[in-house]
Amino acid sequence: MEIDKAIRESTDRRLKTKYNNAIYVIKRALALYSIEEVAFSFNGGKDSTVLLHLLRAGYFLYKGEQSCSNEDLKDLPIRTIYFESPSAFPDINSFTYDIASTYGVQMDIIRLDFKSGLEGLLKTKPIRAIFLGVRIGDPTAVGQEQFCPSSPGWPSFMRVNPILDWSYRDVWAFILTCKVQYCRLYDQGYTSIGSIYDTVPNALLCISDSSSSKDTFRPAYMLSDGRLERAGRAKKFSPSVCGNFSAVSNGLDSVELRKNSMLTASVIAVGDEILFGTIEDQLGPSLCKKLHSIGWSVSQVTVVRNDVDSVAEEVERQKSTNDMVFIYGGIGPLHSDVTLSGVAKAFGVRLAPDEEFEEYLRHLIGDQCTGDRNEMAQLPEGITELLHHENLPVPLMKCQNVIILTATNVTELDMQWECLIELTRSGGLLVMMEPYISKCLTTQLSEVEIAQPLSKHCLEFPDLYIGCYRKSRYGPLIISFKGKDQARIELGIEALYKKFHPGIFSEVN
Repeated sequence: MEIDKAIRESTDRRLKTKYNNAIYVIKRALALYSIEEVAFSFNGGKDSTVLLHLLRAGYFLYKGEQSCSNEDLKDLPIRTIYFESPSAFPDINSFTYDIASTYGVQMDIIRLDFKSGLEGLLKTKPIRAIFLGVRIGDPTAVGQEQFCPSSPGWPSFMRVNPILDWSYRDVWAFILTCKVQYCRLYDQGYTSIGSIYDTVPNALLCISDSSSSKDTFRPAYMLSDGRLERAGRAKKFSPSVCGNFSAVSNGLDSVELRKNSMLTASVIAVGDEILFGTIEDQLGPSLCKKLHSIGWSVSQVTVVRNDVDSVAEEVERQKSTNDMVFIYGGIGPLHSDVTLSGVAKAFGVRLAPDEEFEEYLRHLIGDQCTGDRNEMAQLPEGITELLHHENLPVPLMKCQNVIILTATNVTELDMQWECLIELTRSGGLLVMMEPYISKCLTTQLSEVEIAQPLSKHCLEFPDLYIGCYRKSRYGPLIISFKGKDQARIELGIEALYKKFHPGIFSEVN
């Protein structure tokens, strides 16, 4: 069998592991169900193409084990379903029909939506299990296992997902190693193919040529970061998760809007060592200053135990009341490193292997990474975005409005923050607001003498943060004014002067 032979002769150890695992799933399904009870949903894409050839190899190997026959496989007897859509690319349709003819595929053409088509098919055919080319990272993959019953409200069948844990890189490694035919759209820069209305070539593969007015693209297998395979899917406009700007600005221009709008963030530190007093948390205060420097307000800084439930409860509470949550500590391979598990639980998803992240870890820790899978590469499934930057040895992680930092000291935090800001300028990761500015006064007045006038003053200037503190019990009282408008701060200070005798306050440089 040419597929099995090509894989066995390959030197790609990881591809062999993925292949063997997928073949095991296929043979297991064929042992559980008769050939009349299984079907294969084919859509002409790269993942379906891989699964087609895995099924050919798996069926050949399974029959060989059953009958000890060494005859090669000519036709694939597994019923194949193709949902033909008027919005499909013509190249996808023609490729599908060519494949059916080449490999003797018994194909049912269905011209209904997926759910309605399945309902009709399962009423007339004894199908109990369907092979699907779903991979982790696909929108429909969240919560699925290799064997997974259909969702409530759908026709009853077993979803079989042999390539669930395959990455973009694994898919193309298989196609190129086995030298199998694939849809020619992938040679034109398409990396993830949907309908003609929502799919364009991936701009990351565009070849700049000033002498030509027509864009050209490198083939899909040259995309270096598989996490960006869906970058060619057209997206409807949606505001940034942290951008609560209305399309109607009530007459304010963009500068005024940026000054008067407020976005809030919260900071979560994970670590028993901080709670025991073994170490002092220096990252929290530093992160607050950095957030204020881009105009964000910090609602709170909390420290939680190295406990999955504690992390999950805090993340769930903070992500719903803040525009962005920053969390650090508890990242790594130790038993106490529970942050990723806690974040996953807060979003109601599982941890699942991420092959792209694993590649980064292998480059970073080399031979220290043993086995076929690095457990550190388990990330919250379906919601994790890797934040790549050339100065980061390992990408940062963003789960919707939760950013996971890996810094362990202020120096590392400074570097990661600079990378976040650069990513913001190029890709809108965070909304850059007018920074907070501050001015401080000192006085020898006691708290009792200043309390009532200052309380009234805060009501007169609700747009300013006015606070009081002492650096020591017998030192001067420091009054701080913080805001985004220098003129308002000066006005607030001048108004406070008028409430007291001259010389009561001194400005601090």
